[in-house]
Amino acid sequence: MNATTRENGGLRQRDLDALARAEHADPFAILGAHADPDGGVTIRAFLPSALSARVLAREDDRVLAEMQQGSLPGLFFAHLEAQQPYRLQIGWAGGEQITEDPYSFGAVLGEIDMHLFAEGTHRKLAERFGAQLTQVDGVDGVCFSVWAPNARRVSVVGAFNGWDGRRHPMRLRCESGVWELFVPRLNAGESYKFEVLGRDGAVLPLKADPLARATELPPSTSSKVAGPLAHTWNDERWMSERERRHDIHAPLSIYELHAGSWQCEMDDGGAVSHVYNWRELGERLIPYVKELGFTHIELLPIMEHPFGGSWGYQPLSMFAPTSRYGTPEDFAAFIDQCHQNDIGVILDWVPAHFPTDEHGLAQFDGTALYEYANPHEGFHQDWNTLIYNLGRNEVRGFMLASAVHWLDRFHIDGLRVDAVASMLYRDYSRKAGEWVPNVHGGRENLEAIEFLRQLNDIAGQEAPGALIIAEESTSWPGVSHPTAQGGLGFTYKWNMGWMHDTLHYIQNDPIYRAHHHNELSFGLVYAYSERFVLPISHDEVVHGKGSLIQKMPGDQWQQFANLRAYLAFMWLHPGKKLLFMGCEFGQWREWNHDAQLDWYLLQYSNHKGVQDLVGDLNRLYRALPALHELDCQPTGFQWLIGDDAQNSVYAWLRWSSQGEAVLVVANFTPVPHDGYRVGVPFEGQWRELLNSDAERYAGSNFGNGGGVNAEHLPSHGQAYSLSLNLPPLGVLVMQVEAPLARF
Repeated sequence: MNATTRENGGLRQRDLDALARAEHADPFAILGAHADPDGGVTIRAFLPSALSARVLAREDDRVLAEMQQGSLPGLFFAHLEAQQPYRLQIGWAGGEQITEDPYSFGAVLGEIDMHLFAEGTHRKLAERFGAQLTQVDGVDGVCFSVWAPNARRVSVVGAFNGWDGRRHPMRLRCESGVWELFVPRLNAGESYKFEVLGRDGAVLPLKADPLARATELPPSTSSKVAGPLAHTWNDERWMSERERRHDIHAPLSIYELHAGSWQCEMDDGGAVSHVYNWRELGERLIPYVKELGFTHIELLPIMEHPFGGSWGYQPLSMFAPTSRYGTPEDFAAFIDQCHQNDIGVILDWVPAHFPTDEHGLAQFDGTALYEYANPHEGFHQDWNTLIYNLGRNEVRGFMLASAVHWLDRFHIDGLRVDAVASMLYRDYSRKAGEWVPNVHGGRENLEAIEFLRQLNDIAGQEAPGALIIAEESTSWPGVSHPTAQGGLGFTYKWNMGWMHDTLHYIQNDPIYRAHHHNELSFGLVYAYSERFVLPISHDEVVHGKGSLIQKMPGDQWQQFANLRAYLAFMWLHPGKKLLFMGCEFGQWREWNHDAQLDWYLLQYSNHKGVQDLVGDLNRLYRALPALHELDCQPTGFQWLIGDDAQNSVYAWLRWSSQGEAVLVVANFTPVPHDGYRVGVPFEGQWRELLNSDAERYAGSNFGNGGGVNAEHLPSHGQAYSLSLNLPPLGVLVMQVEAPLARF
């Protein structure tokens, strides 16, 4: 050993140079305690900016050795006669620190964890990887780990080490590409990132932890060490009943909302002065949703996202609820309160793409790791985002673990999977020459198809009864068919065709509706090809499309009558229901995520009438099996009148499995009809259960005095018929004889 080596604790010059440049690929090979060739142990610590260092005995803090500094500033070393547990006493300009040496500990993550991670079959990634509070050899601290197989060096940085990547370089677990390091004496709440030295020798912008379970409040972008979820659940009854409640024969009525703009506090200038946290929101939202009779809420994505204007659809932390609305415990408490009030919670979940923010997943280790390398596969031109490479085991496992995380850790009742069409097709929104065919030369994304099938199978195993709902806008066959039958396995699919056709119809002036009559009836041609949700979502009230009430033609009276008739048509049509916030009371303005809904409108009878109608529709829908039980079976629907284009009148029956019938008659012109005959299957008194033109809803109150007796006069293929007064731009709901409990 030459003099230079001796004066640097036995390190060679190339090791010193690598430490100085923060390029050493194996810090555990030179730092910590190492046996000397001539006996004894040398302890080395690289502590840039430290003034002094000592080695202390771990059991009683006896000074075992004063550490020397070599020629490399910050490199301290000392010789001990024998190996023993120790800690370091470090003198900094700001004071003294006593801590265990991170490089005195062995690997923390087990081989099984590494194997499952590499396979893409680890379902509890967020409970093992990322930043985990743990205890090693009786010492409390945090085990950090991150996947970066193409990096030359990865360090964990934070306030605890002055954000200095030289202080805590990590150990590479070569077989998996995972880097890990146990940092003693760190606690929950610590902010951190990873400093990555890429393959080309360039230090990348600091990276947030892909597996972080908590984050700083945007615009800050650091991850935070999260402890175990400190929430005691009280939703045992709901969870035990969930499979029954989510049966396809049960009612499903979803209120979609953006947590930050449903309701908040505004200043005198019209700007948001306070965004409610989850607990504050729950105090206001849960009673409202319960009163209106919705069975579920659906939250626009709440995974942490850097840009609020994306509404959460460009998330970067797929395991962390956004800090905008409080802590993970606040979020868990909100879910718990929903369940205790018999309200399910569905999360919008985004596996199709992720943003290019430099602190995120893009070029995570200096290479295309989470995304496809070829921009014709890996870049979304429409959204300026990157596409997950679901052909990689680790990426597929990462996304599947994210889904399980929300369903398991937070008791989420379902996931609405965003932009499924963009995942299924390699040529989605691309011109010829701008996409890469699959291995068979086709346009189908085989990796994404397999991923979606796995997602649905795994959700069924890990969270029985959870709803997995596809936003899928094409005619891809079998979206909601079982995977064993070749389908994708979703519980439901959004019926985008129904939404487009019916909105196009209702926006026409009634004088022209006769020429578009089939747009309301066409949905029944394919209504049972999938299990459908009828969605009037946030996408229909943004980007210049106007609010739902603004789409309605005519003067103000007609606009509100049209809106009431349209909502009644939706609730009485086969398919589960979804309505975006504000539509339930006729919000005039297009939705603005930077302001709350216009709640003051409820002082006006027109708006209050729409809200009352939605509440009554929900209660009627839930109370009558005929309106929900056979939503997904053709035996639950029967046309009576589908061809009266001249009058824009439709009539149909909804049937329950027990043979109970509900009659629906809709008039989509402002012309009332006296004595309009409609065939019915049973004699007796047919009660008017709901009239969308009722005075209660601010309508003209034109109707049938509560009921009509059936005449023995055959019509529309039925043995009996009713002579009805059809209200203008109105919908009637009628049922024979048996009285209905007040809903």
